[in-house]
Amino acid sequence: MAYRSHVSDHSYEASIFKFRAIVAAVLCLLLLGGLLFRLAWLQIVDYDRFADLSEHNRIRLMALPPTRGLIYDRNGVILAENKPTFHLEIIPEQVADMDETLKGLGEIVSISESEVERFKDQLRVHRSFQRISLRSRLNEDEVARLSVNRHRFPGVDINARLSRHYPYGKLAAHAVGYVGRISERELAVIDEGNYRGTTHIGKTGLEKYYEVELHGQVGRQKVEVNAQGRVLRVLDKVAPVAGNDLVLNLDIEMQQIAADGLGEFAGAVIAIEPQSGAVVVFVSKPEFDPNLFVHGISHKDYDALQHGAYKPLFNRAIFGQYPPGSTFKPFVGLAGIEQHRFGVRESLFCRGHYLLPDDATERKYRDWKKQGHGTVDLTKAIEQSCDVYFYELAYRMGIDSMHDFLAKFGFGEKTGIDLLGERRGLLPSTEWKKRKYGKVWYPGETLIAGIGQGYMLSTPVQLAVATAALASRGKKIVPRLLKEVHMSTDDTIKERDPSITMIKLRRDSHWNTMFSAMKKVVHGKWGTARATGWGMDFKMAGKTGTAQVFGIAQDEEYDEETVAKKLRDHGLFIGFGPVKKPVLAVAVVAENGEHGSAMAPIARDLIKRYIEKNMPSSTLFMDTKEMPEVKQMAHSSHAH
Repeated sequence: MAYRSHVSDHSYEASIFKFRAIVAAVLCLLLLGGLLFRLAWLQIVDYDRFADLSEHNRIRLMALPPTRGLIYDRNGVILAENKPTFHLEIIPEQVADMDETLKGLGEIVSISESEVERFKDQLRVHRSFQRISLRSRLNEDEVARLSVNRHRFPGVDINARLSRHYPYGKLAAHAVGYVGRISERELAVIDEGNYRGTTHIGKTGLEKYYEVELHGQVGRQKVEVNAQGRVLRVLDKVAPVAGNDLVLNLDIEMQQIAADGLGEFAGAVIAIEPQSGAVVVFVSKPEFDPNLFVHGISHKDYDALQHGAYKPLFNRAIFGQYPPGSTFKPFVGLAGIEQHRFGVRESLFCRGHYLLPDDATERKYRDWKKQGHGTVDLTKAIEQSCDVYFYELAYRMGIDSMHDFLAKFGFGEKTGIDLLGERRGLLPSTEWKKRKYGKVWYPGETLIAGIGQGYMLSTPVQLAVATAALASRGKKIVPRLLKEVHMSTDDTIKERDPSITMIKLRRDSHWNTMFSAMKKVVHGKWGTARATGWGMDFKMAGKTGTAQVFGIAQDEEYDEETVAKKLRDHGLFIGFGPVKKPVLAVAVVAENGEHGSAMAPIARDLIKRYIEKNMPSSTLFMDTKEMPEVKQMAHSSHAH
C-alpha cells in the first residue's frame, strides 16, 4: 500500500483544530456557567447569610461590666474599693494560632507559666467571643511595648479595668472576704448574661454573701469596628448599673484594737451591740491578705495559707468550735436559779473536788483550785469560778433541763450571721447522744457539761450572741455585719429590721443577780479577772474561762510549762459594759492562751473605746444616777 502524507492535508488539520476548539469552547462554557451559577447562589440564595456576616465584621455587640459596689465601715472608712489596672486580654475567635500568639506575647512582656495555665483554664469555660485576661496589673512600660506591637497580634488588646483592692489587707479579711476569677463551677450556676464581661465574683465573706447587691447589672454597646477590630464609633449603648455600696457595722479602728490584743495567739474576738445585734468587731486570727486572691494567687502562696501553721484561711469566728469552759457558767447559773435547782443565796462547801452521790467508783471531779473555795453561793461561785458549785448545780438539773434552758440563748444553733458556712456548735442531750452514738447518757457527763467541757462546743460568734442576750436582759438578736445598703440607682438607703427573740425569766431580778456576780469577776476582791479591773474608769461584767485541749488522768496534774503549746488550754473571756447599761458585749477565744483572765483586757479596751467614740457627752451626763461609771469615764476622757 502506498504511503500517505498528512503534511499537506489541510482538510485533516482543519478537522483536528475544529474538534479541539469545540472541546475548549465547551469547557469554557461549563466553567463560565459554573461561575455564573456560584455567583447567583452567593448573591441571591446566600445573600442574607453573608450580609449578616459582613455586618458582624463591621458591627459588634460588646458587654459593659458594671462597677462593683464599695464596702465601708460604720464610720465611712473604705474597706473594699476598685482601682484601675491595665489587663492584657485576648478574644479567642480572632486568634488563628493561640500557641504562637502566647509565645509572641511572652517575648514582649513577662508571662508566667501559672498565668498561661490559668488562661487556658478560662479558655475552656468561656465562649470564643468573650475576652479572657492573660495578664493583669501591667505597668506603663509593658503597656507601651504591647501597644507598639499590637498590629502583630489580631484579637489581642489592652484594656483598663477596675480591680478590687482591700486597703486594710489582713485586718478585716475574714469578714469582708475577697473576689476572684469566675470558676467553671460558678459559671454553671450564675446568670451568664448578667456576668458577660465580668471576670470576678465574690468568693468568701461579705463579698460572697452580698454578691447580688455588690455586682450590679451588665450594660451593652453596639460599636462599629474596622478590619483590624479597632472601634471606630459607638452606634448604641445601654449603660451598666453599678453595684450597691455596703456600709458595715464594723469599726476598723476597734478591729485593730482587738487584733493587736490577741497578739500572736490564734483565735477570735467578736463584739456586738446588745440592743441592735450590730457586729462592731469581727476578728479571726491568723489572718491573710485578700489582695493575693484578686488577680490569682500562686500555688506556693496558696499552699502556705491552706496548710500553714494554724491555717490562716480558716475563719475561726464562725467555723471554730471550742469548749466554752467557765464562760458557760453564767448561763448554767441562771438556769439553776430559774428552775429552782439552787436558791440565789444557797451555798455549799467546796473542798477542791466533787463526788457523785451513790457513785461506787468514788471518782473525783476536780476543781481548778486544788484546796477548794470553801463556802460558796452563786455570786462567789461566779466570781471565783468554782467548779464544784456547778458540778452540783448540773447534777441537780440534769442534762436535758440544762439543754432546754441554754438553747434559748442560741447554744447548739447557728446564729444566722450574714456569712456563709457558719457552724452550729454542740449542745448535748440524752437524745442527741443516743442518736449520735447509740449510748446512754451518764451523770458524770452532766457534771462536765455544767462547766462547759465534754461534748459541749460553741463558736466564738455564738458565745458573743449569748453574751449580748445576757447583757440586754433577754433580747437575743440575729447578729449583723451589714448596717445598710446604699442603692446606686436612686441614692436611697436600705436597712434590715433586726430579728429579735425574747428570753423570759421567771423573775427579772435574776438578771440583776447575774450582773452583780459577773461584775465581781472583774472588780471583786477575789475575781478571776480582778487585775483587769484595777484603775478602770467604768464597771464591766465578765467571766473568764479555760478549756482543756486534752484530758488529764485522775492522778495527774496540769503543768503548763511542760505541755506542748498546741496542747495547752484555750483561754476565753466574755464580758459586757458598762454594767448599769451595757452598750457592747465581747467574746474572746485565744487558742492555747491558757488563762481567760489574760483575755479580759481586750474586752475592756474595746468597751472603753466604743464609749469614747459612740456616746456623746450629752448622753453620758443625761442620767448620772443610772450610769455613774460612764459619767466618771467621760470626765476622764475629756481630761485627756
